[in-house]
Amino acid sequence: MEHHTETSTLAGGCFWCLEAVFQELQGVERVESGYAGGHVVNPTYRQVCGGATGHAEVVNVTFDPSIISFRDLLDVFFSMHDPTTLNRQGADVGTQYRSAIFHHSQEQKAVAEQVIRDLTASRVWDRPIVTEVTPFAAFYPAEDYHRDYFRRNSAQPYCQVVIAPKVAKLRKQHLDRLKRA
Repeated sequence: MEHHTETSTLAGGCFWCLEAVFQELQGVERVESGYAGGHVVNPTYRQVCGGATGHAEVVNVTFDPSIISFRDLLDVFFSMHDPTTLNRQGADVGTQYRSAIFHHSQEQKAVAEQVIRDLTASRVWDRPIVTEVTPFAAFYPAEDYHRDYFRRNSAQPYCQVVIAPKVAKLRKQHLDRLKRA
């Protein structure tokens, strides 16, 4: 039997946060931090942080759609960041921290647009959702020291103050979607 996976590319602030969250989900086979949505080939972290490359910090999520759907991934995505703040998440400010869904197919585009319409209609937030829904063009992996950042640096202050609460929130709100130990 052939094993089918899909890829989702999502931006919602710091990629360390998104990586830590998506790694915990059933059906997610791989999460890789990197950069997408800009005009510079193979940018560095320093270049992206400078804001001139046009890239966002993203995660490439490889998942098994027979276990977790793209819509389920987006439900988690929208519950883990504020999609109403333009080019910022908390103290992280700049276009590299924008909220974006880089769709890999017309089906992903349609699902993303529907999820945003549903969230808007349900008035989850007081402000409008500013998440970009844009075609995926290229993904550039982040430098090695960004991989598994939270797992390797959980005692670091940023991890304790910013990432750990997001992981705790995931575990509370999406318990049924977590990988089993």
